[in-house]
Amino acid sequence: MRFPAILAAAAFACQPTLASAQDTACLTSKQAGSLASYALPSVISGATKRCSTSLSDKSYLKSSGSALAKRYSVRKDENWPAAKSAFLAMSKGKDGADKVFSQLPDDSLKEMVDVVIEGLVTQEIPVEECSKIDNFVRVLSPLPPENTAELVVLLVGLAPAAKAKKPGKLSICEV
Repeated sequence: MRFPAILAAAAFACQPTLASAQDTACLTSKQAGSLASYALPSVISGATKRCSTSLSDKSYLKSSGSALAKRYSVRKDENWPAAKSAFLAMSKGKDGADKVFSQLPDDSLKEMVDVVIEGLVTQEIPVEECSKIDNFVRVLSPLPPENTAELVVLLVGLAPAAKAKKPGKLSICEV
């Protein structure tokens, strides 16, 4: 299924410059979990927008996607410090993006991260996968946000790209 990969990519590849970073970003499970927790509302909102025209009115995303994103956003501020640390660690590279991002006020950086994540998800989801994504989100929806974020981290850790540790790819450190 492509949605876990898209969810993970959107949650962790928040800026095009991140993909060109020289070194593999190695995040602790806590950093990755905080970033996933922070990003999930934007990911869900992006999926809801992208799939709105291809799903029936009875689908989970159309009927409950916005409410789920709102429920998952309750702890965004609490997750922000570790999510910011993870985002800055991922943005390190030749272009100095991490230095630029670290100079931004938190509110501006948060807004940028939210918009970029939602936009990436909206652009990257293949419409023909929307029914699978809808089912995936429906099945995960009863979980608390922390459990869903932990599941995302586990999926990222299992992904072949994470194991390959190629330049610009995310890696979950075993810390």
